Parts: sequence; structure tokens; C-alpha cells
Amino acid sequence: MPDLKAAHMIVSGRVQGVFYRASAADQARTLGLSGWVRNLPDGRVEALFEGREAVILKMIDWCRLGPPSAKVSGVDVAWRAPEGFQGFEVRR
Repeated sequence: MPDLKAAHMIVSGRVQGVFYRASAADQARTLGLSGWVRNLPDGRVEALFEGREAVILKMIDWCRLGPPSAKVSGVDVAWRAPEGFQGFEVRR
């Protein structure tokens, strides 16, 4: 797919222990994105989303809010070349 893009994200705030990873994975799958999401030891969440740019932008908007119990204080996004992930996974 020639218009395939990838965005690496670091999400900070109250994003662990509030089902952020599972909710992000559900949202990514609903949007048809590939990639992964995981917790970081410092309390942040890291994710990589691959798909069409317009769809990734929708996912970035979702990440700024997260699930109802989350309190997102920041989302850092770095665009990069896609790696060709198939499906979306929650990493440990």
C-alpha cells in the first residue's frame, strides 16, 4: 500500500491501570490499524500505529483522550517509515 504511514507515540499521564492499552488496541483494530501498544516502566504508554495517515490521525485524537478513567497529560508523536506489521497486539 503506497500511502502506508507509521506513527510512534509516547503517552503520558494517568495511563496505566486504567485499561489504556486494551482500549487503544480495540480502537486501533476498529480503525483497521496495525502495530502494538505497551506499558513503559516509568508509567507512560508506548505505541506504534501503521495504516493510512488519515486513520492514524484519528487514532492520535483518540489517544489524547484515552478511555474514561485515563487522564492524558501529553502525547508525543514521531512519524516514521512503516515496518509492515500484520494485526495489532498488546505487548507486555
